Amino acid sequence: MTNSTIHIIGAGLAGLSAAAHLAAAGRKVALYEAAAQAGGRCRSYHDRELGCRIDNGNHLMLTCNTAALFYLELIGAERTMAVAPRALFPFADLQGGKRWKLAMNEGKIPWWIFNPAARVPESRAPDYLKDISRLLRAGPLQTVAGVLNAESVLFRRLWSPLCVSIMNTQAAEASARLFAHVLREAFAEGGRGLHVLLPREGLSESLVDPALKFIGTRGGKVHFGRRLRALEKANDEIRRLVFADGAVELARWDWVVLAVPPWNIAEFVPRIPAPDAARGIVNAHFRVPYKSISETGVTGVIGGTVEWVFEKEGLLSTTTSAAEKIIDRDAEALAMLLWKDAAKLYGLPETPPPPHRVVKEKRATFAATPGQIIRRPKIEARSGNLVVCGDWTATGLPSTIEGAVRSGREAATAILPPAERRFGRGVESAPIHLWKNEHFYTPRRAK
Repeated sequence: MTNSTIHIIGAGLAGLSAAAHLAAAGRKVALYEAAAQAGGRCRSYHDRELGCRIDNGNHLMLTCNTAALFYLELIGAERTMAVAPRALFPFADLQGGKRWKLAMNEGKIPWWIFNPAARVPESRAPDYLKDISRLLRAGPLQTVAGVLNAESVLFRRLWSPLCVSIMNTQAAEASARLFAHVLREAFAEGGRGLHVLLPREGLSESLVDPALKFIGTRGGKVHFGRRLRALEKANDEIRRLVFADGAVELARWDWVVLAVPPWNIAEFVPRIPAPDAARGIVNAHFRVPYKSISETGVTGVIGGTVEWVFEKEGLLSTTTSAAEKIIDRDAEALAMLLWKDAAKLYGLPETPPPPHRVVKEKRATFAATPGQIIRRPKIEARSGNLVVCGDWTATGLPSTIEGAVRSGREAATAILPPAERRFGRGVESAPIHLWKNEHFYTPRRAK
């Protein structure tokens, strides 16, 4: 019923997406977050050590991320994103010393693979077609490294780095079928869907703060510092939310959207399956002036500990995914290790490292292995008035911004009757103005 309240537990991107889509449909929303701020793993904050605002993690989107683009337009934040003018990805091999750019053409036919200057050095056009074909035929239990030739140049310089960064799981254990689905979706529109999008200011300014404002202006209520302890049922429906600081009684037609990490699900609804293995990510932010080397603001790194370097205003920020081998080292040792790669890439002194902040997330995402993927639940109504969402549910994607936003939208779809669903799959196409010339990205130089 339209006068019911939808209670959303968790104000990460999945919860924000669900709340924004429901608020857009005219529903009354109450959003509860255990922390003092929204955004979860995708937010910004002022770092005292660096004296500037940083993101807690490095994230980028692409113009093929249609659910995320629609979300940005919905909350009025599309102009907060900077979009690269070309489908271009700079790479550098720290061991071999080579640098190159993947430069995709705009159309659906990948003519770029036939251009030696636009593809991975020492690779051949047939290599791409052969590897994509193998991935598309992969079985449910096969891994990326098990399907592809792990000794090939293309595997080392493209497929393995992409797999680790997208799936946050090493290619030796990552699901080949899920990786193939990601590539199919990314390349469906050709280069048109592969323009890099980065926040002009920060993740919170683009993805979080506008959503909170959008929800609030439509009557939604956001409650911080409220940690859920239990869900109490009656007649197979949730009738009471028990928080650490009190309880909330639900009315007859109220709904609950549980947008919490997979490792917390069993605490509230033990019968719902969820991934139970996680992989970590290490991000490091270095306060240093530099001369930009990237047309898109991000560079892929091969042969080092760092996998991607992001150019931000006065900062070089590094990302290392599937970081189990290094994540337990102390922050100073990590800073030295990561700065060594960044310094080599930019031709800067290796010692001492500049002022820095290392951010470690030991359970950043679920492990995208075949065994974990079968544990991902569908996004559908459960127990009468409960819907579960999150980037770990069955979105068809790994743990990404697009996956989180898509899961929130699907949770809203599960609650609303068909006549009220104004944001379904039929409106997923990317808003064209998001990547027109006036929004083209210019890398920000250090002050």
